[in-house]
Amino acid sequence: MKNLLVAQSGGPTSAINATLCGVIEKGLINTNIEKIYGARNGILGILSEKLIELKPTLFNPEALQLLCQTPSSALGSCRMKLSDWKDSSLEYEKIISVLKKYNIGYFVYIGGNDSMDTVEKISSYCKAKNINDIKIIGAPKTIDNDLPQTDHCPGFGSAAKYIATTFAEIACDCRVYARPSVTIVEVMGRDTGWLTAASALARCNGHTAPDLIYLSEVPFDIEQFLEDVQAKLSEKMAIVIAISEGLKNEEGYYIADAMQSKQTDDFGHKILAGTGRFLEEIVRHEIGCKVRSIELNVMQRCASHIASASDIYEARLLGNAAADRAINGFSGEMACIKRISNTPYQIEITFSPIGEIANHVKFVPREWISEEGNDITQELMNYILPLVQGEFPVTYCNGVPVHFKLI
Repeated sequence: MKNLLVAQSGGPTSAINATLCGVIEKGLINTNIEKIYGARNGILGILSEKLIELKPTLFNPEALQLLCQTPSSALGSCRMKLSDWKDSSLEYEKIISVLKKYNIGYFVYIGGNDSMDTVEKISSYCKAKNINDIKIIGAPKTIDNDLPQTDHCPGFGSAAKYIATTFAEIACDCRVYARPSVTIVEVMGRDTGWLTAASALARCNGHTAPDLIYLSEVPFDIEQFLEDVQAKLSEKMAIVIAISEGLKNEEGYYIADAMQSKQTDDFGHKILAGTGRFLEEIVRHEIGCKVRSIELNVMQRCASHIASASDIYEARLLGNAAADRAINGFSGEMACIKRISNTPYQIEITFSPIGEIANHVKFVPREWISEEGNDITQELMNYILPLVQGEFPVTYCNGVPVHFKLI
């Protein structure tokens, strides 16, 4: 008999614990799995040998259901980039020694692009060193929805639902005053605009907001932006604008570089801040109307009180499938979602080689963005809409949601 290990990495979401739940469920029902371990803080927990047994606390349906409604990463997270094992194998030797010490035969790593980089590196190391008794599978997670080979990523649907709802509520707030105003809402998305595009779902129930939408995929021109704003203000008193945090100009530089932090994370990604505030100052100076900027920040990642039931269901399904894939002897792959149809909405779970995913980015197709670059098309609306359907039941106590505490 072998043991199963699961870990979480990267930015937290409303659905990442549902994937964890799916992995645990598969381990509980498989008679070939003796113990289920969780690594604290992702790959760091393996390197520091901080593994905890999960069966004692997550052996019953009630606990697993509560875990599914709990936002963020119950096992903790990290942002650590492994070195290339061809340059230095010390980290890999340590990882393998820990896995063998705990009789780990199957390892599911839940995370986004950087986490899939870790899956790719460890699995390729094992293959090169003929380590055949440890199987490693990736399970996707990212609100950015930027992993290739999968139709969409768990966490995106719930974040999209939160964003659409928040834009609808902001629109209600902004339209009460009889004076011109501009509200700029900055949405997460370093390289891609999937989340920002979700703001358009606020229009589904009668709102006109957002009035303008700018995604990271299209070079941003400040002069054209000001013309767009002036044109909208000539039509209505108050306008709401959705922008991606990673807006860049024609030369490929972040438009708010003057206000940006110069720091980068462990993967070399620039730490973004201030795009909305930058545009707020531009509008204030050039147009002179009332203007405010709102940065949604981490709220969009972990708003489990308004999670998409579809998202939570698929996240759990993917965790289950990823664990099953590893137990059945496969390695170096990621569990993916394939969309079969939109009406009715149907999917199936597939698997793709991790080398086709790690360090690659799935962008919003240009044809799904308006020709002017300041809105999205109906095709993109149709893509996102099924992913925000349904309300996941949430247990409340003392008027606020109850969350599962694992570590």
